Amino acid sequence: MHLRLATAALALGLMGCKDASGERIGLRGLRGPERPDEHPVMVNAELPFRYPPALYTRKVQGNVTLRLYVDRDGQVLADSTRVEESSGYSALDSAAVRGSQELHFVPAKLRGDPMGVSVLFPVYFRHPEAAPLPGDTILRERGERPEAGDSGTTPAGQTPAPRP
Repeated sequence: MHLRLATAALALGLMGCKDASGERIGLRGLRGPERPDEHPVMVNAELPFRYPPALYTRKVQGNVTLRLYVDRDGQVLADSTRVEESSGYSALDSAAVRGSQELHFVPAKLRGDPMGVSVLFPVYFRHPEAAPLPGDTILRERGERPEAGDSGTTPAGQTPAPRP
C-alpha cells in the first residue's frame, strides 16, 4: 500500500512556476511589500505528504490548504505554517502540516535578490479506489489530478495549487 501522495500539479499559485522536473506549478497567495520577479520553485523530487493509514484504509479523502512562508533560503518556516482551510479531518490536516516541513524551494527573487514570500499551498488527499470528490473533474481538465498509475505518481493522493 503506497501512502505517499502523488503530484497533481503541486499547486503553489505562482504563474509560470516549475517544479524540479520542469512541470509547471501554480503559486498563489504571495504576500509581502513587493511581488517577486521570480517565483519560488519547488525542488522536491517527490512530495513528502503521507496519507494517514487509518484514513487511507477507510478511503477518506480531503483537501487541505496550508499557508506557508518560504524564506529567502527556500526553506519553509515551521512556526509560520498554518491550516488556512481544513479538510474536516484533523489527521489529514496534521499530515499536510508535517509534510510541508520537508518541502524545499529555490527562493523567490526580487531584482535578483532572494526574498521570503507567504503562499497558499493546497494538498489533495485522494484514494485511487474512492469516488472523485466534487470539483475533481475540474482538476482533471486543468491537468492537476493525475490518474492512479500515471507515470511519476503513486496511487495515494494529490496536491493542488495555493491561492491568494
